[in-house]
Amino acid sequence: MRIFMLSWEYPPRVIGGLARHVHQLSAAMARMGHDVHVFTCGEVSDSKSAEYGNGALKNGNGAVTCEEGVTVHRVLPSGATPRDFVTWVMQLNFDLLEAAIRESEANGPCEIVHAHDWLTAYSAKALKHAYRIPLVATIHATEWGRNHGLHNDLQRYISDEEWYLCYESWRVICCSDYMRGELKWVFQLPEDKIRVIPNGVDPEEFEVDSDINLSAFRSKYAAPDEKMIFFIGRLVHEKGAHILVEATPKILHYWDKAKIVIAGKGPQEAYLKERAQALGVSGRIYFTGYVDDNTRNLLYRCADIAVFPSLYEPFGITALEAMACGVPVVVSDVGGLAEVVRHGLTGWKVYAGNPGSLADGVLHLLYEPKLADKLRQNALKIVESKYNWPSIAEETIRVYQEILDQYNRSEWSNIRRESVRTNASRMVAYRQFMGDGRYAST
Repeated sequence: MRIFMLSWEYPPRVIGGLARHVHQLSAAMARMGHDVHVFTCGEVSDSKSAEYGNGALKNGNGAVTCEEGVTVHRVLPSGATPRDFVTWVMQLNFDLLEAAIRESEANGPCEIVHAHDWLTAYSAKALKHAYRIPLVATIHATEWGRNHGLHNDLQRYISDEEWYLCYESWRVICCSDYMRGELKWVFQLPEDKIRVIPNGVDPEEFEVDSDINLSAFRSKYAAPDEKMIFFIGRLVHEKGAHILVEATPKILHYWDKAKIVIAGKGPQEAYLKERAQALGVSGRIYFTGYVDDNTRNLLYRCADIAVFPSLYEPFGITALEAMACGVPVVVSDVGGLAEVVRHGLTGWKVYAGNPGSLADGVLHLLYEPKLADKLRQNALKIVESKYNWPSIAEETIRVYQEILDQYNRSEWSNIRRESVRTNASRMVAYRQFMGDGRYAST
């Protein structure tokens, strides 16, 4: 099957969990033998072919590479410097569309267009109608959910675009039953249009070099006799890092030998540091800033407990990562986290937005190491059996096939076939015309 994936982020450009999702999903599909093309945003440095390694090809204002069997088309938004984020998104979509058309004209159009979130909605919709190809969308989160409502014109605009992408899509994929309910309620989507396919994780991605001295690495963040409580994620309100900061005094009161390590960056970073200072715990919280994948993996291996106190979480991929690394998790009982983690079996749930409850959950596992070990082992088993990418890719392909079966019986498919025949006839006539020396270019 020939598949076009559209995503505004893809490794090494990683803003959130969406990049890793698209990367792992497309690579798993490529391993199954499908022809997968990812169209995504590059960086300014990507204009140098060295940034892509050997085999990179210049293509328009970007480059094309083959990575893990996936053909990755990275583009740079062209034109004048955008005045705002929405303008940047529009420019990006024009360039994604240009790259997708170039690939379609060179090697034929795809069978399925798969858009990830609203930021690629414009180019996905254009490809759908230009080539009469079915469109499927994955909605990873909604603007309404992220902000607990819509409070300004920008949020309303983004929410409208999310609705429009869902409207244009043959099927809409989401990652949890919680998100299915949100899509039905916020966008009034019919039940039979939605398919739930969970996120996944590859435990091998989190392996660390056996030659690394973990004790020496850990000493950079916590003393040998301190328990490391680890958070990783974007420092934004919905991820709840501020709840962990507020919980820190109570944790330290009952377990003095503890160190809170917060990894990530975001607009809340300055506030979190100021709040830690005001609470008198700044010396016991280590803000690492952004960490690369290798450092992330080492921190997971060194952590005693991983904490994810989100206020809004469609799925909770970072919790799944911690579970794959064998770290016991404490999570807020909200959204997709409530489905991924089973209380007392694969992790420990606490009340969302409640620092006292979060502190109690952390302390419970600190004082009950046998329970923490049981949770850790159970979580690792469920990750390996349920949340693996080969299974998730197979589920996604089944959705594609369901769509194509319906598409092939539709009038839309007949129109496309007739259009292809007509265009082929026109191309033959054009080549014959241009082959006559009287009309050839000089």
